[in-house]
Amino acid sequence: MEGGSQKHFVLVHGSCHGAWCWYKLTPMLISAGHRVTALDLATCGIHPKQLSEVSTVSCYSQPLMEFISSLSSYEKVILVGHSYGGISLAMAMDQYPEKISAAVFLTAFMPDSSNHPSYVIEKYFERTPLEAFLDTEFGFELGRHKLPTSMLFGSKFLSSKLYQNSSLEDFTLATMLVRVASFYMEDLSNSPTLSKDRYGSVDQVYIVCDEDKAIPEEFQRWMIENNPVKEVIEIKGSDHMPMLSMPQELCNCLLQIAKTCS
Repeated sequence: MEGGSQKHFVLVHGSCHGAWCWYKLTPMLISAGHRVTALDLATCGIHPKQLSEVSTVSCYSQPLMEFISSLSSYEKVILVGHSYGGISLAMAMDQYPEKISAAVFLTAFMPDSSNHPSYVIEKYFERTPLEAFLDTEFGFELGRHKLPTSMLFGSKFLSSKLYQNSSLEDFTLATMLVRVASFYMEDLSNSPTLSKDRYGSVDQVYIVCDEDKAIPEEFQRWMIENNPVKEVIEIKGSDHMPMLSMPQELCNCLLQIAKTCS
């Protein structure tokens, strides 16, 4: 591939996961001639910080922010955020819009520029009772009248809601590597609204996964209506983890996006 058409993908994982979940997709994108950076956000993957040390989304997203700020003045990246990674994506878009050629929300939470960043997650929990998380372990440091302050996905939840179309090997890997996480709802609800001039200036693409049982297709499409995007792409037959269950199809989607972004 000619250097002028090479893109740099920055992959941002979802809750309880880490850079490890991109292990199939990363070599595919590299083989297609692109650069790839898969990051561990704070408290995730092999990042040394524990949840007790990270109380805000800013601290949680700091590895992403530091990476983008380290880019040279002429570099631009394609951000890909999965699941809760969409929140970190939005924060980066609002802070560094000039560094991002496209933002891809992969069956991810996608905020808007009219409400607090917590809005889409609040709406999600209005439709999703905690019982739907099965054996997930929750913490309620602010009391049970509020949303959980921490969570650790259980094996039943992983197998039936996240990895139901994925291989037994990938499900087993997840049970070994997931770490306790937080939605940081208290912090998000007090965070300023994202700027239409900055967050809204970045080209946004949403990839819908129609067999996702964690963030169902109906809710994905509600978020798209709530915050219209440049393009919507669908991966049919994918569970919540397309980078593992359908990596080639996801790779094809990202290569298509790479061709159309500047």
